[in-house]
Amino acid sequence: MTVRHHDGIHFEIEGGTRIVADARSAVGDTNIVSHAHADHTFRTAPETVVCSPETAAIAEARTGTGFEFVDSVPGIELIPAGHVVGSSAALIDGANGRRYCYTGDFSIRDRCFLEGFDPHAVDADVLVMETTYGLPTYRFPPQESLESEVRDWIRDNGDRPLVCFGYSLGRAQKLQWLAREATEREILVSPSVREVNRAIESATDLSFPAREFDAEEGDLENLTDEILVVPSNQSRADWIDRLVERTDALKAGFSGWAVDDSFRYRGGYDVTFPLTDHCDFDELLETVRAIDPDRVYTTHGSDEAFADLLETEYGYRARPLKRDQTMLEEFC
Repeated sequence: MTVRHHDGIHFEIEGGTRIVADARSAVGDTNIVSHAHADHTFRTAPETVVCSPETAAIAEARTGTGFEFVDSVPGIELIPAGHVVGSSAALIDGANGRRYCYTGDFSIRDRCFLEGFDPHAVDADVLVMETTYGLPTYRFPPQESLESEVRDWIRDNGDRPLVCFGYSLGRAQKLQWLAREATEREILVSPSVREVNRAIESATDLSFPAREFDAEEGDLENLTDEILVVPSNQSRADWIDRLVERTDALKAGFSGWAVDDSFRYRGGYDVTFPLTDHCDFDELLETVRAIDPDRVYTTHGSDEAFADLLETEYGYRARPLKRDQTMLEEFC
């Protein structure tokens, strides 16, 4: 098998079969979508996609385009990746009995209502892994204490509106979950977050009883102590600035990048928390050690630095998988 990063990750098995994971447009003999974030899903889906039922439901809701899906095919096993609802890693059978693990985006932490990826249950010879936070700088607090800190912050600021920023799929649902655990105050969500809520509710037994608001229709004129959950890309929007000035609302940003002070200033946040849906540096190392593959390919984020550390410090054969670069046979 060869592995190539082009539009998505391409696995080409001896004999010509091509498996394509998380492409935007490239189509293979088999096509995998690991989860429903926009940068991992098709613009125009092929005839059949290998993904979880939850990913299919969320992707359809977010794109407005339905597609046929299966959650198992011969030679490919999907396992929970612990990133967002429905996210899957893929175990792929290659030639000569070798097995490949493609993580997609993943997290080994249990968080709120989501169980983490279990690397100890994975048997693979080759690991293709995302390394978003692959630098020692990115070490996050224990999840239990982090979630407790968020709940305490919500309780301690019960006399004003709170605006919590996180991705519409993933962080936004966990923020609603933590807010519901912390208080009985009303939770308001943007249309894009409510759309994802509905899709998740349709495919799981989870429930997110939040009210949708429209910032342009006067829905926020009489705020007192409500909690708003809003996509991260709205942190500097004009309507947010007007809302904060009028109501004295607090802005909170949630991301692994929050370990850097610059994240707080870029978003204009009053407070930040390193709440993330990815592994931190130590958890990436734990994943490699648990799977103990013959070869590791890294993608995204600190791919070069993390691969170099695996080779020089831990004795693994590791390389960053760069776009349009085919690897495996030459990596001997």
